[in-house]
Amino acid sequence: MTLTEKNNILFRLGQILKSIGDNKSWPGYDLGINQDEYQNFDGLVKSVHIHNGWFKEAEVRKALSGISNWLTLKQLENWESNYPIKEDSSKRIAIIMAGNIPLVGFHDFISVFLSGNKALVKMSSEDRHLFPAILKLMSLFDERIWNEVELHDEKLADFDAVIATGSDNSSRYFESYFGKYPNIIRKNRTSLALLTGNETKKDLHSLGHDIFDFYGLGCRNISQMWIPENFDLNVFFEGIYDYHPIINHNKYANNYDYNKAVFLMNEQVLLDNGFLLLKEDDALHSPLAVLHYQRYKSIEQFKRFVSSHTEQIQCIVGEGYLPFGSAQTPSIDDYADGVDTMKFLTSL
Repeated sequence: MTLTEKNNILFRLGQILKSIGDNKSWPGYDLGINQDEYQNFDGLVKSVHIHNGWFKEAEVRKALSGISNWLTLKQLENWESNYPIKEDSSKRIAIIMAGNIPLVGFHDFISVFLSGNKALVKMSSEDRHLFPAILKLMSLFDERIWNEVELHDEKLADFDAVIATGSDNSSRYFESYFGKYPNIIRKNRTSLALLTGNETKKDLHSLGHDIFDFYGLGCRNISQMWIPENFDLNVFFEGIYDYHPIINHNKYANNYDYNKAVFLMNEQVLLDNGFLLLKEDDALHSPLAVLHYQRYKSIEQFKRFVSSHTEQIQCIVGEGYLPFGSAQTPSIDDYADGVDTMKFLTSL
């Protein structure tokens, strides 16, 4: 398949994902698929939470909308123009996908797909249904898509390079097993928010997306917030109040209750608004349903912290960094861990 043909398939896919992400009814044949095909995928979006309780319909639609933003012809062509893509590279690239949020490994797939290589995909047991359904949609436009990807349940073999995403623990296994191959191995990362005290209520509401989208399970979710010494946290609580229905999700509520009980038994000081626990703590990673915060005297104090934790930080929101509310909507060239996946693939 030529790069132009691949772009056209992804463009048509993007239109479908945008429509379904926006929870629209089948808009007609202009979308390129019939009503049954559209409704079959939409039905999966509504029901996939049966297989993974975190994958509620609204979160899956949110993920699809984010992916659709990448899949315009302009975005794809601009992105590809930065790399020496060989349409017939024919390298076999193993992709070990994570399953913490819906379709988190899709960017790795399109990187391999567009770079001219073949993807050998091992999906996470937590996200086994959405990606094959995406491939089926793509195949409706060109059956040759099945020559570009293989899905595997067992250990991968006969590959030339590896992209693996997991925890710090799994990364040690990945490094041991895949270390002899060219590789990108990703570990645990998390994200920060910097508040100056000048934020509007709208800013703080947008920050709520960065904290609560995907229930806080992504590496781009905020786990630690830096605030000025005299910052009134009641203002923060007021700004994020609209997110309180998150506590109605049983798995999130279980984490909230468990962590609250542990902290109280250990007589640790907490701030609690009924759906989020705030704990003053310099630890970068916080438990689910918990947000760590630190007070700072100067921005330089924050910058020193960031400098000493670069390998653990995925992104930062706040003045001088990403806008509030944008952490979970990265651009197509905003690479996980800051490692340029396309550069890696096109240099093999």
